[in-house]
Amino acid sequence: MLCRELNTSFVLGVMLVYGLSQGFTGSFFRVVTDFYWKDVQKVQPSAVQMYIGFYYIPWILKPVWGILTDMFPVRGYRRRPYFILAGVLGASTALTISMEGKLSIPVALLCLVGMAAGVAIADVTIDACIAKNSIEKPNLAPDLQSLCSFVSSVGALIGYSSSGILVHLLGSQGALGLMAIPAVFLVLLGFAIFERKTNHPRENRAVGEKVREAVFGMGRTIRCPEVWKPSLFMFLSIALSLSTHEGQFYWYTDPKAGPAFSQGFVGIIYAIGAIASIIGVLIYHKRLKNHPFRSLIFYSQLLYSASGMLDLIFILRWNLKLRIPDYIFVILEECVSRVISRIRWMPMIVLSTRLCPAGIEGTFFALLMCIDSLGSLGSKTGGGVLLNLFHVTRTDFRNLWLVVFIRNLLRLVTVALVFLVPYTTQLDALLPSKLLNGNNGSDVENLKLVSMKQVEVDETL
Repeated sequence: MLCRELNTSFVLGVMLVYGLSQGFTGSFFRVVTDFYWKDVQKVQPSAVQMYIGFYYIPWILKPVWGILTDMFPVRGYRRRPYFILAGVLGASTALTISMEGKLSIPVALLCLVGMAAGVAIADVTIDACIAKNSIEKPNLAPDLQSLCSFVSSVGALIGYSSSGILVHLLGSQGALGLMAIPAVFLVLLGFAIFERKTNHPRENRAVGEKVREAVFGMGRTIRCPEVWKPSLFMFLSIALSLSTHEGQFYWYTDPKAGPAFSQGFVGIIYAIGAIASIIGVLIYHKRLKNHPFRSLIFYSQLLYSASGMLDLIFILRWNLKLRIPDYIFVILEECVSRVISRIRWMPMIVLSTRLCPAGIEGTFFALLMCIDSLGSLGSKTGGGVLLNLFHVTRTDFRNLWLVVFIRNLLRLVTVALVFLVPYTTQLDALLPSKLLNGNNGSDVENLKLVSMKQVEVDETL
């Protein structure tokens, strides 16, 4: 249906960025960097949890990338140069960390943040088009987000499936070097994507004026109760769900205190979780996309809190008392949590696309995603502090169950904040008409993928 309503090449571009750059790279990056910090740098889980927070800095800067792509065309192009920049940045940092031996922790962290920045810049570039199409054709907004989540989950499935095996064969540093391949595809996308040069008379105005208009438009929009209330909920729902991932990862692979899962099996766990994410997307798309935002988020948040108790059961090894082997229980836990997480996240993303005003869709959507990234930064940092506070180390996991229990309680607290989410269907207009139809400073063109030969023909004309 999307190919009939939208340009087929735009759909292919979404699949490339979300499937390869985000889905594959994100999942592969997650597993390989966990082993890199544990086996190469040999740092404590609480420290790793804090380092991971730095990965979110490029995502927090998404409004900056959005302003650059909306307001600062390079030689008349708003999109193509930024795909190339994202690819060059990702490829160079991936090759550096894989080929330079054991780097110091600050340099290694800088390279990993650079890899995350490449993905973030490409994400902002394609999100501008997604937001614009969601505004122009609101009935397609859930379908667009379903496509993004579906191809991202497929890419994640491939990344998770191959990560453990490649870490075993190449080591974590060698596996990180392979992440230059998706980045190279971003460079190629930057050269292959067709975009008409910007020749609008407004381009003659001072850049500062255009930036002020965009900032004013964002400020005016974020002050609307229809916008700041759901934005606040999304931030709190993420920040209050403290991440305990690194503590659990170290416990998973510990031969004495934990189940001692191998590198390959860890990848399999996450790969099966990616399949579960796809199922979550399909459930949302087929059964839930027409339900009101508030009721859907309320019940999914409630289930999200309850699913966290499976982690607690596993850490306390109650599954063995129930005669359920570790490898079966961890797969069951991963599947349940990933399905619920995806169902919980999908309406929030759709809601974010519906909150973007006309003219600065890319920049404002980037601002909303920046708010979410701030929540993730708070979640990772808070989780690291909690792990350190309860003395969860590389070898001591006695208090890990208590950390997970506190995390689950905070998830439950978030349910009380659902009143901030509008009680409207996912097809209703949320913004006032003056914001929905107004001009806030920048035109964002649709993108079309064509061959380089076709690009040359159009430029000649």
